[in-house]
Amino acid sequence: MSEIGEQHRDAAGSAVPPVVPRHGRLPKQGAAATYLKLAASVVAVLAVSAASVVAYAAVDLVQSVKPGTELASEHLLDDVPDIGAMDGGLNFLLVGSDKRPESGAFGDPEEESAELNDVTMLLHIAQDHSHVEVVSFPRDMIVPVPECPNPDDPDGDPLPAMSGVKINTVLGHGGIGCVAEAVEQLTGVTIPVGGIVEFDGVAALSTAVGGVEVCVAERIDDDYSGLHLDAGTHTISGYDALAFLRSRHGVGDGSDLGRISNQQIFLASLMRTLQADGTLSDPAKLYSIAKAVTSNMSLSPALQDPVKLVSIARAMQDVDLSKVVFIQYPTVYSDDGTAVVPAESAAQLNADLQADATVTVDPNATGSTEFGTAPGEAAPAEPAPAEPAPTEAEPVPAEPVPGTEVPATPDTPVVLPGDITGQSGAEVRCSTANEG
Repeated sequence: MSEIGEQHRDAAGSAVPPVVPRHGRLPKQGAAATYLKLAASVVAVLAVSAASVVAYAAVDLVQSVKPGTELASEHLLDDVPDIGAMDGGLNFLLVGSDKRPESGAFGDPEEESAELNDVTMLLHIAQDHSHVEVVSFPRDMIVPVPECPNPDDPDGDPLPAMSGVKINTVLGHGGIGCVAEAVEQLTGVTIPVGGIVEFDGVAALSTAVGGVEVCVAERIDDDYSGLHLDAGTHTISGYDALAFLRSRHGVGDGSDLGRISNQQIFLASLMRTLQADGTLSDPAKLYSIAKAVTSNMSLSPALQDPVKLVSIARAMQDVDLSKVVFIQYPTVYSDDGTAVVPAESAAQLNADLQADATVTVDPNATGSTEFGTAPGEAAPAEPAPAEPAPTEAEPVPAEPVPGTEVPATPDTPVVLPGDITGQSGAEVRCSTANEG
């Protein structure tokens, strides 16, 4: 056997150049580089898992990412850190589309109709992460729509501005970017990122978190959505969760406002579940949720990096549940009674969002019972940690030490006008049946 470095010779004794192995060329930066970055991010987040599981999860998650959609202000997320809670606040637009899945479970997916955003929510995370607001916009509310990019021809002429249109028609007009610009114009806040979730996506997301507990005040039967629940507490997931979120005829007054109240019950419970279960410290749950999100939602490109999803979620992980407030954007009928338009109190809500103010819903707000909720048992409060008694070795200073920062006292929450309904994440409410 030849030693390393020894030359080979042919039959005539002439030296033969050694065979040098050649490797294939590495791919140029592009899609491959993006996949590698995503894979590295997933591995970093799930590093505590077994190596074989991490490798599988990374590849599987990267392959599941759906094509995204870009919003005009997306560059505002460029400085979000890779690991840990993001710095600063964020406005995120969540759109629930009525597009039918290919399975045909909710009607013909080829049916000739415009895609509607029947759910439009704005998630506002405060700059200091001390409070969160989730604002739901009624689907029949009339709004103006500014010029917005044409998703079919982004470099071409923009789509024309419109006035007097229902907000749930804007997705079909110009995609989620157009919905974001309409909500920006309505509220006065900038929305850099967003996502679209469809029927199957809602079912998958609710299953990924292990189900969500909801309270029902009396039996609900809604053949339209498929919701059939006895009075009591239920843990729902999959298509049962979807039916709960879609139910309109079976709850409250049978209107979209009753459906929004139902959605707030679900989301408040979801927030309590995520905080109580320590989701972000559990690699299995983290992977399951990340996979459900990336494979079932069309996200802005900046959010297709799973680490950025984690950094946003971690910003909400320790928020006091009483300061996570779900709000129904206030509306009234127009003077002629033919349209639903923003109420006068909407101006106050807009100003509070722009000022990053901590808000709370008036406990005596009108409409809560009418629109489909009743008080439930309060969520158990976590006991405050006991402060250690001072010792002689570590005396408590009477005055702040010069040169140190004294934590600011949290602002007293602003109580929203009495016609604005909603609830906090700490409040357990029960869905009421439509008796009509």
